[in-house]
Amino acid sequence: MSTPIKRTEAKLSSALHALKHRNFKIFLGGQLVSVIGNYIQTVAQAWLVYRLTGSATLLGLVAFSGQISIFILAPISGVVADTKSRRGILFATAIAPMVLTFILAILTLTGRVQVWHVFAIAALLGVINAFDYPVRAAFLAELVTKEDLMSAVTLNSSMINSARTIGPGIGGLLVASVGEGWCFLGNALSFAAVVVSLFLIKAAASPKKPARHFRAGIAEAFNFARHTGPVGGLLVLLGLISFMGLRYEILMPVYVREMLHGGPTQFGLLMAASGVGAIFGSIVLASFANVRTLGDWVGFAAAGFGFSLVLLSISHSFPLAFLIMLLIGFSMVTLLDASNTLVQRIVPDDLRGRIMAIWTMMLSGLAPFGSLLVGYVAQHFTARRMFAAGGMACVMGAMAFGFSLPILQREARKLIAKRGREDGTLVRQNGEPKANA
Repeated sequence: MSTPIKRTEAKLSSALHALKHRNFKIFLGGQLVSVIGNYIQTVAQAWLVYRLTGSATLLGLVAFSGQISIFILAPISGVVADTKSRRGILFATAIAPMVLTFILAILTLTGRVQVWHVFAIAALLGVINAFDYPVRAAFLAELVTKEDLMSAVTLNSSMINSARTIGPGIGGLLVASVGEGWCFLGNALSFAAVVVSLFLIKAAASPKKPARHFRAGIAEAFNFARHTGPVGGLLVLLGLISFMGLRYEILMPVYVREMLHGGPTQFGLLMAASGVGAIFGSIVLASFANVRTLGDWVGFAAAGFGFSLVLLSISHSFPLAFLIMLLIGFSMVTLLDASNTLVQRIVPDDLRGRIMAIWTMMLSGLAPFGSLLVGYVAQHFTARRMFAAGGMACVMGAMAFGFSLPILQREARKLIAKRGREDGTLVRQNGEPKANA
């Protein structure tokens, strides 16, 4: 009777291993404050654009303007992440958006904001995020040991989704009570937490500089992804999910108003429900998954995410939509965390920044094209039909990934075993050889 309890306690303890690293704890705290501010701004920005225009298409266009830079610049940012100080880059990507968000807050609070202001600032923030996202993902590996990397990835994801739970709820309430401008101002101030945390982090080891030319460095990363089956398969699935499914958030204001007849409060609560499910997904993955089973988690989570979107498309009840959003958050974060951890375990250190840039490009870089698609479909048809079509596409992608999974797992085992022999980190965790995938 005590054995299962002890095993559960051991798994939960293993999930928290990354917290023993001082730099990681400081970084996590600073990011928590900032990401809460970002989600508050996301809610406020979506509601501001919809209030000013009443257009679902423009909601998609604003998201497009804020994310297209990630698709274009991600390969370049990956090379920068592998050749420059990652902490120095993160300083720049914290200060610049602080200034831009403060400008948007002033424009909104003074009543001078126009839609083109939102477009312009969203586009500039997109350029900054194109460098911030892959560098931040690669920076985690500098804050912890390799055996604690899965714990760091999942805890970082739990932090993001804790903010995802808190931020939209606060944002919805603030929009309803004091307006969008104060949301933007709060987000501008939240970047100070990132700056302070980066000052407190002790200098990490500088990444190794690739010997090849700049363009050759980009080509090397794409060749690695193309010729490495597990990495390529995960990236393709991630791109499909991002393009067809992950942009459901853009249409949530339309869904809440047209199908649930709600307002900012209901919108914030539904987004918070997704965050609660995501936190639970991170905890479950960190506690019960290991490197051997990550591929299975990816496949099941992708299918679960697609089915959840289909269910959302037929729901006209707020309580039912709330439960479905819990499932969406759980499956979405399980998919992202499992794929992130598996890719990071496979890639060599000197390619980490560039491969994580490609991972970011597939996750966030394809998102603007998905934003245009969902905005167009919702404007000419309905948000419900877009949810259904996107969900079915995700399910089909998950099925294709599942059919190829046995082959990908065999190759992943060999790659992770090779990585373990090269850096001497091939140890056992939870009784499982780390060479398994």
